[in-house]
Amino acid sequence: MPVDPRAPCLIGVGHRTWHPADVGPDGAPEPLEMWEAVARQAADDAGAPAAPEQLGQLRVVYCQAWQYDDPSGRLADRLGAEPADAAYSGIGGTVPLLLVSEAARAIAKGDLDLGLVVGAEALATRRRMGKEGRKPEWSHPPAEQPPFPYDAPFHPAEVAHSIFHAYLTFALFDNARRGHLGVGLERYREQIGASLSAMSAVAAANPEAWFPLRRGVDEIITVGPSNRMVAYPYTKLMTSIMDVDMAAAVLIASHERADALGVPADRRVYLRGAAYALDPVYVAERRELWRSPAMRAGSRMALDAAGVSVDDVAHLDLYSCFGSSISFARDALGLGDDPGRSVTVTGGLPYHGGPGSNYTTHSIAVMAERLREDPGSFGLVGGVGMHMTKHAYGLWSTDPPADLGFLVGSGAGDAQPATDRDLEVAPIVERASGRATVATYSVLHGGGGAAEWGALVCDLPDASRCYGRMEDPEALASIEHDELIGRPVTLETNEAGVNIARLA
Repeated sequence: MPVDPRAPCLIGVGHRTWHPADVGPDGAPEPLEMWEAVARQAADDAGAPAAPEQLGQLRVVYCQAWQYDDPSGRLADRLGAEPADAAYSGIGGTVPLLLVSEAARAIAKGDLDLGLVVGAEALATRRRMGKEGRKPEWSHPPAEQPPFPYDAPFHPAEVAHSIFHAYLTFALFDNARRGHLGVGLERYREQIGASLSAMSAVAAANPEAWFPLRRGVDEIITVGPSNRMVAYPYTKLMTSIMDVDMAAAVLIASHERADALGVPADRRVYLRGAAYALDPVYVAERRELWRSPAMRAGSRMALDAAGVSVDDVAHLDLYSCFGSSISFARDALGLGDDPGRSVTVTGGLPYHGGPGSNYTTHSIAVMAERLREDPGSFGLVGGVGMHMTKHAYGLWSTDPPADLGFLVGSGAGDAQPATDRDLEVAPIVERASGRATVATYSVLHGGGGAAEWGALVCDLPDASRCYGRMEDPEALASIEHDELIGRPVTLETNEAGVNIARLA
């Protein structure tokens, strides 16, 4: 069967890590140089070194390490490119997947022939410089520092109760799942550890991983001086590492442009399915805190586009910033908790490294390499943004699609209607007093490892929800060993508008 000339495919990928042992005293190069390096690597990988000069679209993933006055324009100049469409992205773990899907849709519609998605972080170098009392002197700073493009608002009750950090919100979700399943606290942490240990084995075989070494379950979950508890149930080794120096890029083209560039057929990896959906923004408003309707709807839409099931997918890279993002995706795909099936091709965010918003550019690039090695197989890449709110999926194969309806048809890639039919939203109240029942919780630990306070989401008698804060040291110690979910607490709102919770 002839291939649709508008079929979008990856033709070249580039990814590189600047390990501390391999760089000089000034660390990694500045992000602009990193972008150029992996963009040219992707072009060389395609066998078309002049491809960057022909770009019709250029997307640069937001970089936290350094801001430029014109990120995409500066990179285009270095590449000798004059793309008609060049832009700098927002933030979030879904961004690269969405940028690649956006390019694929433009290609399928005939509006684009060749696009580049590229990103980099030099946060490890920034951290090291900061410890030495230095600041980078990188090129082309903006006249005024632009505001951080955070696009997920916080509920006033979340602000009052300090429900800000991802390591806390994802811990709240994981504990809710544990309570729903009825698994004991220690047993559940062992299950997370087993999943992460299997991921570290993939990282150990990946020379581009930030931590290329295998870690055992006990090493991952046992609290100690070098592995403090962060937010129960997560230790430091159970969380994403963002302070890395790494970059990745992918070139995506139409089938006919790939022909014109002379890209060999066995280098092409075609998009076979794509989907995006949102769960509720605020943690407490999710009635079922233990699952993600958006993951379920999005993953199904991506698979259905190719007419395959998850059993037909040979390679997975599920977003792995924290345990709950992995386990929720496993549940959505019907995989269960069996660590025997690999869920990463890179080693995951805790061990490969999670370079800001750019991780999924790495996972797409590595997935393309795996699929070239295993022609005809399918690979599914998932991304998660903000507080388990944004979800994106891309399904890939060396076999081209039979048609492009999944990209250009009505509602293509939009899994929101199916998501909305599958969720129930709970109202959130800011102040609450009297009896309540714990829906989920976590215990926050300080830099020294000591438990500092507990964050609660509580069910109120009228079916509304509220946040709570627990401060009693004895109670904090007990709820890391004895289940708190489903137990009654007494709430009292203090002068700061914080609902102080005590065991009933």
